[in-house]
Amino acid sequence: MPPRFLIDTNVLLRLTAAKEPAHIFAQQSIRILQSRSSSMFYTLQNAAEFWNVATRPVERNGHGLSPAEAAEALSRIEMSMTLLPDDSNVYSHWRHLLEVHNIRGVQVHDAKLAAAMLAHNVPSILTFNASDFARFSSIEAVHPATLIV
Repeated sequence: MPPRFLIDTNVLLRLTAAKEPAHIFAQQSIRILQSRSSSMFYTLQNAAEFWNVATRPVERNGHGLSPAEAAEALSRIEMSMTLLPDDSNVYSHWRHLLEVHNIRGVQVHDAKLAAAMLAHNVPSILTFNASDFARFSSIEAVHPATLIV
C-alpha cells in the first residue's frame, strides 16, 4: 500500500500563497509525495478552514482571495486529493480522543483531523505544526521540510 497522508490546512494554504516563505516547502513536499505515489487526503474541515483563510481580507490575516479565486484553488485540491468523509466512525474516534487526551478549546480541531485519520486508516499528516499532533501516538506528523533532502 502506498504511503497515506492527510494534508493539513496550513500546507494547503501555503500552496496558494506564493509570496509566503513556506510556499516552496509546501509545493516541493507535495511533489515529493506525488513522486512516491503517496495517497493524499483532505477533510471537510480542511476545506472549510482553507476557504475561511483564503477569502478573509489580508488585513485580517487572510489571503484576500475572491470567492471565485478560492473556488479555483479548492478545485485544484479536490482534483489532486481524496476527501475523507465525516461519518459515525469519525465521530466515535473524535469523542474518544476528546476524553482520553483531555482536549480543550481550539485543540478540538486537531482532534477532529486525528479522528478522521484513525477512522480512515491514514497514519501520517503533512503539517507545518507537527507539535499539534504529538499527543496522538498513533499518528505520524511530518513537517514538509523533512521530506526535502
